[in-house]
Amino acid sequence: MLRFRNARGCFLGLLLLLWLAVNAVVRTAMLVMAHRSLQSSFDWPTTIAIYFRGAINDLFPYFLLTLPLMIFLLLKRQIWGGRSGRAIASAAFWLYACAFLFGAVAEALFWDEFGSRFNFIAVDYLIYTTEVTRNLVESYPLIPLLSAVAAGAALFSLLLLRPFWKRAHLPAGRSPLLFAACLAMTCAAFLYTPLTSPDRLERELSANGVWSLFSAYRHNALDYREFYPVADDAQCAARLREELREDGTRFLTEQPAEWRRDVVASRPKWKPNVIQIVVESLGSNLLGKNTPNLNRIIDESLFLSRLMATGTRTVRGIEALTLSLPPTPGSSIVRRPDCGELFSIGTVFREKGYDTAFVYGGFGYFDNMNAFFSGNGFRIVDRSDIPREDVTFANAWGVCDEDLFRAALRDADETWRQGRPFYQFVLSTSNHRPFTYPNGKVSIPSGSSRSGAVAYTDYAIGEFFREAAKKPWFRDTVFVISGDHTSSAAGHTDLPPDRYHIPAIFYCPGRIAPAEVDTLCSQADIPPTLFDLLGWSYRSGFFGRSVLRTKPENGRAWISTYQTLGRLTPNSLVTMEPLREPSVAPWNFSGTKEESPLKPDVEDSLKNAAIADYQIAHDLFTSGSLKEEVVLR
Repeated sequence: MLRFRNARGCFLGLLLLLWLAVNAVVRTAMLVMAHRSLQSSFDWPTTIAIYFRGAINDLFPYFLLTLPLMIFLLLKRQIWGGRSGRAIASAAFWLYACAFLFGAVAEALFWDEFGSRFNFIAVDYLIYTTEVTRNLVESYPLIPLLSAVAAGAALFSLLLLRPFWKRAHLPAGRSPLLFAACLAMTCAAFLYTPLTSPDRLERELSANGVWSLFSAYRHNALDYREFYPVADDAQCAARLREELREDGTRFLTEQPAEWRRDVVASRPKWKPNVIQIVVESLGSNLLGKNTPNLNRIIDESLFLSRLMATGTRTVRGIEALTLSLPPTPGSSIVRRPDCGELFSIGTVFREKGYDTAFVYGGFGYFDNMNAFFSGNGFRIVDRSDIPREDVTFANAWGVCDEDLFRAALRDADETWRQGRPFYQFVLSTSNHRPFTYPNGKVSIPSGSSRSGAVAYTDYAIGEFFREAAKKPWFRDTVFVISGDHTSSAAGHTDLPPDRYHIPAIFYCPGRIAPAEVDTLCSQADIPPTLFDLLGWSYRSGFFGRSVLRTKPENGRAWISTYQTLGRLTPNSLVTMEPLREPSVAPWNFSGTKEESPLKPDVEDSLKNAAIADYQIAHDLFTSGSLKEEVVLR
């Protein structure tokens, strides 16, 4: 009969076999989901390469995860003695099997939602355990899933360990060679650089989820000057000044580094109330049969049809919509230390005598939103301020959008009674997994799909405007509606521009003429465009520009992930990644292929413009130059 001469090594080998098999199954599931969502197909050489790179990438995290078990098994010879020792070893195997299977389920669900391996979103979600736990409970049959994981781990443990225990031969010593080999592999794991691919999707499929999570945690904050190309400061400043130069603007000084300017109004001054509604995950691709109310409002509004979100998270949208900045690498400014007292959209409103409020249906401590808004002069109205009797439905992320909009209306009524014009930044939550909402509002069942959540949010917006139209302040109020980001930004490239396309609507019947502006623009351009519509002269520290003053050929937009930074023009995309040279690719909004590549001198100019935008934005924030007192003095 075959005998296992080194029980410890075989025990760890069986666990490694299980780990590799589980990750191979996860990789297969992701391949299927990628084909379903992106219509992506892979030839056999590509598929084999994905599995080969994946197996290598899976190997080294295993040694990090099992290091405590290795030390215990290799140093404690007595563990193999008697039934109690084998029971402990079997329990350890089962626990690891549970962890492997749980991770596999979590990765599959995360991929289904975000189209990528664990990233910064997963790191952020681990911090907010209350919301995430409730979201999981409401989105998935968590108890059956966990039970299946435990049962599956028990089955694998039984199938693998039963023949092992029958054939294991107890070693005479502590296996110093095996211990040295395991220690060497663990040390190598700390230095290992995962095998990768130029194609984003192939890279994600061949990655290991644990390694991706660890990498995302390590790279949560990035110093631009350390990881990205740096150009001459004077040249960057000159480029930025040229980009920000508009008719009716005057820079405060003639110093080369001056970006602050006085914006002079080009139309009669108007001081209406402003309600800015930021809709969770509202990409332009979601407009259609499920959004009849938004469709009607668009037809009656100034509509920016080629506007791009700056990032893939709500806090990125908040950053752009309030601070009018390019997305600095790493975590959003909203979540960083020293994010208060910045020059923002609220600064301009308060200078004009407005009350400014952040209205949110969830608990605003999530993602540091309350600290950011309160630190920048906004009143906070979040779930803790909504009376229990006014909550008709809630899930993990907050009250339903109807309840949120009713809270916004109540707050607007109270501020109007006080005789002050008001600006509200209203952030919705219903278009978010678990996609649950009150029954009987739309034909699509609650919790079944994003389509249902979109339809419900549209329904809630329709109800909001029906109620708002009854208010005495309605005719003197501008409503700004946009998405915070799209529902998915995953694709074959790191920055697929079509996955950043969101709508922006300026609605005020009788005061703002319906029109469509198809100039390429950024989320960060919404604040200066709004102030241009209102005919306001003001001091500006914004990087955004009024779309109404921008020629179509001069359109540009910033798009990003946490590490990859992009700058779009009507015919190009500049991509910058950590420790790599910037790249330029032809691009246009219609998606048709450019007939000829860009000329080298044009490419260099585009790269330099992207470097100038991101380098100066980073430097101004880190030096404290974006503070209110600095911009306004």
